[in-house]
Amino acid sequence: MTCCAKLCPLQQLRSTARFARFGSFEVDLRECRLTKAGGRIRVQEQPLRILSVLLERPGELVTREEIRERVWPHDTFVDFDAALNTATRKLREALNDSADNPRFVETVPRHGYRFVAPVAWAPEVQVAVRVESRVRKHPHVWFAAALILAGAAVVGFWHSRRASSKITPKDTIVLADFVNKTGETTFDDSLNTALSLSFRQSPFFKVLSDSEVATTLRRMTRPTGTQLTTEVARELCQRAGSKAYLVGSIGTLGSKYVLGLKAVNCQNGDTLASEQSTAASKEDILDALDQAASRLRRELGESLASVQKFDVPLARATTPSFEALKAYSQGVKVFREKGPSASLPYFRRVLDLDPNFAAGYRALGLDYSGVGEVDRAREYFSKAFQLRDHVGEWEKLAITADYYLNVTGELDKATETYQQWIESYPRDDGPYSTLGIVYALQGQYEKASEVTSRALRLVPSYGSYGNLATYAVALQRFDEGRRIIHDAQAGKFDGFEFRSALYALAFLGADSAAMAEQQDWFAGKPEESVGLALASDTEAYRGRLGEARELTTRAVESAIRAGSKESGAIWLANAALRQAAFGNAAEARRAAARALELAPASQGTEVEAALAFAMADDAPRAESLAQDLRRRFPLDSQMQSLWLPAIQTQLALDGKDPAYVLNVPQNASLSEYGAILFVNNPSCLNTTYIRGEAYLEAGQGTLAAAEFQKILDHSGIVWNCWTGALAHLGVARANALQAKTSQGADAAARVRALTAYKDFLTLWKHADRDVPIYIAAKAEYASLRQGH
Repeated sequence: MTCCAKLCPLQQLRSTARFARFGSFEVDLRECRLTKAGGRIRVQEQPLRILSVLLERPGELVTREEIRERVWPHDTFVDFDAALNTATRKLREALNDSADNPRFVETVPRHGYRFVAPVAWAPEVQVAVRVESRVRKHPHVWFAAALILAGAAVVGFWHSRRASSKITPKDTIVLADFVNKTGETTFDDSLNTALSLSFRQSPFFKVLSDSEVATTLRRMTRPTGTQLTTEVARELCQRAGSKAYLVGSIGTLGSKYVLGLKAVNCQNGDTLASEQSTAASKEDILDALDQAASRLRRELGESLASVQKFDVPLARATTPSFEALKAYSQGVKVFREKGPSASLPYFRRVLDLDPNFAAGYRALGLDYSGVGEVDRAREYFSKAFQLRDHVGEWEKLAITADYYLNVTGELDKATETYQQWIESYPRDDGPYSTLGIVYALQGQYEKASEVTSRALRLVPSYGSYGNLATYAVALQRFDEGRRIIHDAQAGKFDGFEFRSALYALAFLGADSAAMAEQQDWFAGKPEESVGLALASDTEAYRGRLGEARELTTRAVESAIRAGSKESGAIWLANAALRQAAFGNAAEARRAAARALELAPASQGTEVEAALAFAMADDAPRAESLAQDLRRRFPLDSQMQSLWLPAIQTQLALDGKDPAYVLNVPQNASLSEYGAILFVNNPSCLNTTYIRGEAYLEAGQGTLAAAEFQKILDHSGIVWNCWTGALAHLGVARANALQAKTSQGADAAARVRALTAYKDFLTLWKHADRDVPIYIAAKAEYASLRQGH
C-alpha cells in the first residue's frame, strides 16, 4: 500500500496491509500518519510516500526511477534529483536517521535506497466489510458472496492457527539448558551461550534475561543457579508469562554431531517449530547451530530481511574455540551469582584461549569497572572496540557505547549510541539503565530517573533499582529514595549501591543508628572499603580529621586486599583534597603523592591529586598533571568542562590572580552537578566550591555566596563530602565580605554572616582543635561579633 489513499484508491492497491511497524515507529498507510511511541510526527506527504514504497520491500534496493514512478507518476520536474534528495532528507529528519550511519533508510549511491530495519505488518481488517457492502447492492450475487466469506473464514482460521504458533514482538521466550548427549563436557553451557547470542542479535525476539530468570526462580522457591531442564523451563516460562521456551540438544551419529532446536508453547506443550542440522566435525558445530537457529528464527515469525541483517555467523560473533566459549559461559554464570570479582579469572582465561574474542574483552572491562579498577577496565573496553566489526549488531552497539562512556568520555556520543541501541532493541533494559547513568553524569537526574524507570518496567534489576534510588536522593526526594530501596529489598535485591544510598539518607537525616547499621553491613564484604571511605568522609565533614585519617588508611588497605589498588588510590586522593581545603598543605601533598604511587595511570586518582596539589600550593606538580590529563583525555566531557577548569582556577588563585574567574567565562550548566564515576557520592561539586573561593578572593561577596549556596541546596548530590561542611563557612565569609564592602554598613549581610558562622561552628563543635581552617573560622566569628 502506498500512502496516501486519496492519491491511490484503496481497492487498487497491491497489498492489504495497513499498519507497518519498525523500531519505535508506526505508519498508518490509510490515514497517512507517522507516529513514534504513540505520538504523532509531522511529516510532509512526499517523504511519507517514499517511506511507504520502501516499506513494501524491506532489505531490497528500490531504484530512484521506481520511486519516481510511484511517488511522482504524473509530475514533471525541472530537477527531479533535487526533489527526491530533499524529500529523503526530510524523511530522515522525521525518523531521526543519518545518511552516514543509517538505522532505517540507506542510500545506495547512484542507484536508489534500501530500508534496512526489520518491518512488521498488521493486516487490513476491513476487506470483508467491503465485500458485504457489495452484497447488499447486488442481491443476485448473495450466494457467491456467502461462499467467498465462508472461504475467507476458513482461510482466516488457518492463518490464526498458524499465527498462534509464531512468536510476536510482544512475547518473551525462555532459553532452557542444552541437552548434551555426547558425553563431551566442553559443550556444557557453551552451546547455551552461543544460542543466546544468536537470538540476542535479533530485535524481534526477547529472551528472558538472567536477572528475570533469577527473580522467577526465587518466586518458584528454587536456587538462582537451578539447572533449566525442560520441566523447570516450562514452569519458569509459565510463571514469567512467556510464550515459549527453547530447548537445544546435541548428540552423535557415527562420526557426526547432530544438533536439534525446538520451540515449545509453555502453556500446552505444543511444538511451535523445530530444526535439526548436522556437523561433520567439532569445528563445524557452531556453523551448524547458526544455520539451525537462523531457520528457527524465520519459522517462529522473524522476517527474512531481519534475519539476514541481524545474523552474524556465531564463530565470528563469538569465538571458534569451544574452550573459550565454555570459560565465557562459566564467567557469565559466576558474575550473575557472585559478582565481578569472582568472575574475573574466568574472563581472563577466555582471552588466554582466544585473544580475539570481542565479548570477552567487554566482559573483562565490565568486571574491572565493577571492582573499581577503572583504568584497567578502559584497556579492555578499548580492545573490544577495536574488534567491534566482528560481532553482531547488539554486541556492536554495547561495545561502542562502553567505549564512548568509559574510554574517551564523550558523553554526547555515548548518549547517541545508547539511543540507537534503544531504537534497535526497544525491549532490552540494558541500554535504558546505562543511558540513565550517562544522563546522571551530565547532571540530568530527571532524565536519568525517567529512563531508568523504563528499564525497571522492562526488567526489575539490582543495578536499575540502585541507580534509581541514587537519582531520587540527588533530586532531594529522600522519601522516594527510601521507598525505592524498600521495594527493591522486598524483591530480594540488595547490594552496596543500596547500602551507600541508605547511608547517605541516614547521614542527611542525622540518624547515627541507621548509619551504623549500614557500616555493619559493609564489614567483612569485598566492598568493605566503600563503607570505610564513607565513614571517613563523615568524620572529615564534622572536622574530626584524626579519625578520618585512620578510616582512610583502613579503606585503602581493604581496597588493596580486595584487588582494587585504584579504589584505594582514589580514597587517598580524596583525603588529600580535604586536607588541602582544611589548611594542612604538607599532609595533602604527601597523600596525593602516595595516591599516584599506588595507581599512577588512574584518571580518577590523577585528577583529584592534581587539584589537591593546586590547593596545597604545589603549582608545578599540579600544572604537570593537568598537562598530562589534557593530553590523555582530550575528548572527555567531564575532564574538559569540570576538572581542568577547576584546576586552572585554583592555579590562578595560587598565582595571586583571583580576577581570573571574572575574566574567563563561567559556563555554569547542569553538567556542573553531574555524577562522578569514581567517588562514593554523585559529586562533591568541587568546581563550584573553587569558583566560590575565587570570587571571595576577587572581592565578589554576592557571587561567592551564590556558589556556596548551590552546594548547600544540593545536599542530595554532595552527601557527606567536605565541600558540604565548608560551604557553610563560605557563605559566612561571603556575607561578611558584603557587610564590609557595601556602601555603609550592611546590617542584613552581617546578620547572615553571623548565622552562617554559627552553623559551621555548631557543625564542628567536636572538631579537632588544631585544624587550621577551624582556628581561622573561630577568629573570624569573634571579630565579626565584636564589630571589627
